[in-house]
Amino acid sequence: MSSPSKSALWRIALTVPAKASEVVADALSPFVSAVTALEDSPGGTWTVEGISEDEPDRPVIVAALALAAATVGTPPPDTVIEPLPDVDWLALNRQSFPPIREGRVWIRGSHVEERAPASSIELLVDAARAFGSGSHPTTALCLRAIQDLAKRRTPCNVLDLGCGSGILAMALAKLVPSARTLAVDLDPVSVATARENAQMNRVARRVDTQVSNGWRSPVVRAKAPFDLVVANILAGPLAEMAPSLKRGLAPGGIAILSGLLNQQERWVISVHRAQGLRLIRRYRRDGWSALVFAR
Repeated sequence: MSSPSKSALWRIALTVPAKASEVVADALSPFVSAVTALEDSPGGTWTVEGISEDEPDRPVIVAALALAAATVGTPPPDTVIEPLPDVDWLALNRQSFPPIREGRVWIRGSHVEERAPASSIELLVDAARAFGSGSHPTTALCLRAIQDLAKRRTPCNVLDLGCGSGILAMALAKLVPSARTLAVDLDPVSVATARENAQMNRVARRVDTQVSNGWRSPVVRAKAPFDLVVANILAGPLAEMAPSLKRGLAPGGIAILSGLLNQQERWVISVHRAQGLRLIRRYRRDGWSALVFAR
């Protein structure tokens, strides 16, 4: 009997309660090239999925995920590990993304030949391994908040915390040409993708992309305080970093925070109010929220 052919990519997928989604995604990250965590329904379960370029070590991964789930009191998740067909997934993924319009911002992939609407701000972003194609509601909420802010203010020193593919930093660079944005992410792949996208969209001189562990990075501390901070991450890290946001935000500065569910608003708001930050606006879409604070 011949042995099965080696797959180019492997898929690891599991469904967990909401409270376990973050720790399980973190536990899966070291074993895969890319990981996503998507809510199946507001307040319900989450699907965590990773893509590996090498055949996964099933016993090790299953044990790591079970241990992570146990830390938040949930049972070991049922984990599916399977080879993916040897096809050009990136090309198929690109074809599945139609142009996205959010206010004046129009995002398209290179496969789209349709011309941008009149007076729009065009961003060219191809689907890639970095998080952020522009299709998630939290990205749209942040784009809306940035555009509303740009009508009233002209931020100069900006931090995009958890930049992913760089969409928010690039949109801001085109909306406010005088702004200089530091776009940072924990993931080196995301930073490399954001840098390539900034060059492709001709805003690289105004968007500095760096690998950074949040506010602890010397490059972030060196450029603080910021008059605008945009962080589209998750509710847990947002709450944990509230004291750092207070220290890193200039007097009168604005913070746009997203990546949280509607039901997590009260918690995130209370944590930031405790730091003396004032909620001035909120946005909601499809169960997700974006909160705007002022110092």
